Amino acid sequence: MSEESPESRGLWAELRFAVVGPLLASPPKDGELQEALKALAEKHWRHPLTGKPIRFSFRTIERWYYQAREVPERSSPVDVLRKKPRKDRGQQPSLSERLRRSLRAQYAEHPGWTAKLHFDNLLVRIKQEPELGRVPSYATVRRFLRRNGLRRVRAERRGEGTAGQLLAAQRLEQREVRRYEVEHVGALWHLDFHHGSLPVLLKNGCWVKPILLGILDDHSRLACHVQWYLQETAEQLVHGLSQAILKRGRPRALMTDGGAAMVAAETKAGLLRLGIHHEQTLPYSPYQNGKQEAFWRVVEGRALAMLESVRDLDLDLLNRATLAWAEQEYNRLVHSETRQTPLDRFLTGPDLLRVSPDPEELRLVFARTVRRRQRKGDGTISIGGIHFEVPSRYRSLPKTFVRYAEWDLSRVFLVDPETDRSLAPLLPVNAGKNASGERRRHAEPVSQAPRPNPATSAIAPRLEQLMAEYALSGLPPAYVPTREDHDEGQA
Repeated sequence: MSEESPESRGLWAELRFAVVGPLLASPPKDGELQEALKALAEKHWRHPLTGKPIRFSFRTIERWYYQAREVPERSSPVDVLRKKPRKDRGQQPSLSERLRRSLRAQYAEHPGWTAKLHFDNLLVRIKQEPELGRVPSYATVRRFLRRNGLRRVRAERRGEGTAGQLLAAQRLEQREVRRYEVEHVGALWHLDFHHGSLPVLLKNGCWVKPILLGILDDHSRLACHVQWYLQETAEQLVHGLSQAILKRGRPRALMTDGGAAMVAAETKAGLLRLGIHHEQTLPYSPYQNGKQEAFWRVVEGRALAMLESVRDLDLDLLNRATLAWAEQEYNRLVHSETRQTPLDRFLTGPDLLRVSPDPEELRLVFARTVRRRQRKGDGTISIGGIHFEVPSRYRSLPKTFVRYAEWDLSRVFLVDPETDRSLAPLLPVNAGKNASGERRRHAEPVSQAPRPNPATSAIAPRLEQLMAEYALSGLPPAYVPTREDHDEGQA
C-alpha cells in the first residue's frame, strides 16, 4: 500500500488519533500536559503499514494534540489528523518534457540499471546538455520511473543460481542456525506440501505422483492431519487445514513457506478471521521448517516403503494407508528428541488450542472479500465472468463487497465491509427463469420522499415571488403578446 493512497492516509489518521485520543477524552490538569506528552513520546506504537515499532517526538504529538483539540464541534478530529495530499501530486513539475524523454530513452537502452544509476547518468547528460532543464532530485527521478512502470529488469544469472538462492546461501553462511521449540501445544503448527515418490494410477489410466499435505504441531510433533492430493493449490490447503482444525482445535500460529497456496487471498483471509498468526519462512530456507522436512523423511522411509510393492496403487488406498500409519504408528511411537510419544505430549502438555468452529462456518471463513460495482440496469455484479443478482433491498448500493472462494462460486455472499458479516447469499443470474417476464415488486422503496402529483398546477412559491417583484419593478412588460395570445385571453 502506497504512503500517498487514501487507505494509508486513513490508517495514519487513525494512529494519530489513537495517540492523542486519550488526552482528548481525559484532558490533563493544568500544568500536567507537558508530562503527559513526554510519556506518549516515550511509548512505542505500531506502524500502520509495516507493523514495525515506531516512536514520535514530543513536538509531533503536541502538534497533533492541538490540531485535534481545536476542530469545530461538528467536525471529526480524525479528518483533521489525516494527511492532506499535495496539490501537485503526480505532476512532477521539476521534470521537463525533454528530461522525461531522455529518461525513457535511457531506460530503453539500459533496463537493468538501478534508479540511482539512471539518476547519476542523467546528471552527466544535463551537464553536457543544459537545455534539458534544471537538475531534479533523486527522489523525483525514482518516483518518475516507478509511476511509469520503468522498473528494473534484472539479468539472469547463469550457473550461479537465482538472486534469491544466492541471498539465502549468503545468509546461511553469515547467520547461525538454532534449534527451537515452542512451550505450548497449539502455539505453532507447521504446514507444507511434499511431492511423493510413489506414483498412483488414476481412473483415466494415467500415472501421476501425488502431493502430500502435512500439518504438524511444533511442541508435540503430532501429525494433526495428512492427506494426499493431485494439486498444490489453495483449495487443497484449505481442505486439509480445515480437517486438522476440526480434529485438534484452532492453533495460535501457523508456519508455512511463501508458496502460492500459502499466500492466496482465501488462505490469508481465513487465518485472519480465525485469529491464527501466519508466519512465513524465508525464501530458499527449508531449514526454518526443519521439523516438517524431518517428517517427510519418515513418511518416505516407512509409510511409502511399505506400499512400494502395491502394483495398482490409487489415491484412495494411498490416503487410507498413510492416515492409518500416521495415527496408529507415528503419533504413538516415542520421539527421539522429546522422549515421549507425540500423542501423549499433545494430550498432557500445556496447550493454547481454541475450540474449532463448526464445518459450515469454516467453509465461510476461508474466502476472499472483494469490491464489485453493481450494474444499475439489472442489479447484478460480475465474478469470474459470471453475473450474480444482488437482492432488491440492496439495489441502492453502487459498490458492494462480496465474499467467495475462487474454487467454489456456488457460495457467494454479500458482506458488510464494516463488520465483515454476511448479509445475503448471491445466486447466479437465471436467464431462462427471468425470460418468463414475471417481476416481483421491490421489497421497499429506495427513498421515502413523496412523489410529485401531476394533477397539481400551482406555481412554486419562489417563482410567484419573482413574478410579483417583476410586476412592481416598473420595468417594461416581460414580452409583447401576439394576437393569438390576446384572443385566447378573451376566450
